[in-house]
Amino acid sequence: METGLQGSLLDLGDEPVPGPLGTSVHRTMLDRGAWVDLRRGWMTGADVLFGRLRGAVPWREERRRMYDRVVGVPRLLCFYGEDAALPDPALAQARAALDRHYADELGEPFRTAGLCLYRDGRDSVAWHGDRIGRGAKEDTVVAIVSLGAPRALALRPRGGGSSLRYDLGHGDLLVMGGSCQRTWEHAVPKTARPTGPRISVQFRPRDVR
Repeated sequence: METGLQGSLLDLGDEPVPGPLGTSVHRTMLDRGAWVDLRRGWMTGADVLFGRLRGAVPWREERRRMYDRVVGVPRLLCFYGEDAALPDPALAQARAALDRHYADELGEPFRTAGLCLYRDGRDSVAWHGDRIGRGAKEDTVVAIVSLGAPRALALRPRGGGSSLRYDLGHGDLLVMGGSCQRTWEHAVPKTARPTGPRISVQFRPRDVR
């Protein structure tokens, strides 16, 4: 059963706007050429933005074949391609800020936005890397803005090894770069603990899914 969103005490209804990046971004170097950037509370007014997106985005449930049956994907989805208008001006501002910050390192703009709505702890995403398209062969950058209740995002080396865990919500920004999509995997695991809904916004360059 879905639990209602409990807002952050630090997010008191402000108009959504991304904060500064620069030296406020903390980078963790991983092995095999991968890295992760973290900026806590990057999106001011994150709970307001969560409510706007939850109501405005045309969420859909996808179904996929698993072995001999078709099952529902355990989260709601919406994808905005290169020419699609984003569903809220705060997301356009966030993408522009990310373009400026990562321009030299990435060498190209972020072009698409994928949105996921995790309704409660039963919704999840299994271990994977964004390796459809260029991410399978090239270094790239994927930026994730988390809105709503915190959920764990776990990372582990592809092929096995010790994992890392980041509890993300209420406007946190996590960016995976370098070889991360090829050499590491990430997941949002299910949880039996009561938890409110979360929206994940993933900004990606062209031809990375």
